[in-house]
Amino acid sequence: MSALDEKYERLKEIIRSYGKLGVAFSGGVDSTLLLKIAQDVLGENVTAFTAAQRSVPAFELKEAKDFCLERGIRHIVFKTNELEIPEFSANPADRCYYCKKNVLSQISSAAKERGITQIAEGSNVDDLGDFRPGRKAVLEYGVSSPLLEAGLTKDEIRTLSKEMGLPTWDKPAYACLASRIASGENITEEKLRRIEKAEGFLLENGFRQMRVRVHGDLARIEVPPENIEKIAQADFRKTLTKKFRELGFRYVSLDLEGYKLGSMNPEGF
Repeated sequence: MSALDEKYERLKEIIRSYGKLGVAFSGGVDSTLLLKIAQDVLGENVTAFTAAQRSVPAFELKEAKDFCLERGIRHIVFKTNELEIPEFSANPADRCYYCKKNVLSQISSAAKERGITQIAEGSNVDDLGDFRPGRKAVLEYGVSSPLLEAGLTKDEIRTLSKEMGLPTWDKPAYACLASRIASGENITEEKLRRIEKAEGFLLENGFRQMRVRVHGDLARIEVPPENIEKIAQADFRKTLTKKFRELGFRYVSLDLEGYKLGSMNPEGF
């Protein structure tokens, strides 16, 4: 048995021990694998909980809904408005803590009403090396992290997802839209929708892994180094600049270092 097989068996044992489980489900790579295996192990004793958040693009919510519908997984979707949380909208370095706390509070209440005693989320081993202030809320609410407990890395999660035929196995990392706004700059509905439309334009044009970072009225576009030449081609550059200015950006720039996960994290992370 390979090391990955051992981790997979360990993961199933962990999930089986819960009996009845609620999964905080975003539709991303990690929570999708967690939910899939939870359904395999627990069957009807698993429920997915998804927050319809202002800072998450509409396509993410649709993909989460479609996944559960196609597989017959009980799915509870609830609305949140994190912009009403002052500690979030002011955009401090630890804003994720307040957002996660709000989401987990609602999931905990909904789970309790349904007799669900354990909630799980999709953190993995690699997350421990990143800046994750939301982790504090996970611990405060007693939410389990089975993928992390089983010792699974992001690459291993993608490998298992591919073997299981999950559509998310090669899905690019996609943090919430608020992570595109420079720390200390207020987060507003208008800014989030502007970012969503700008990134939607790039997605439509074949750029799967990218970010539109916002610094006031300047958009700083990050794409993988191998895509820099493509996005900088004269004709497309003109079309892109026109589109972004229509969305309200005064300046449009291309980061020559390329896409970097967590490039807006506080210094030192």
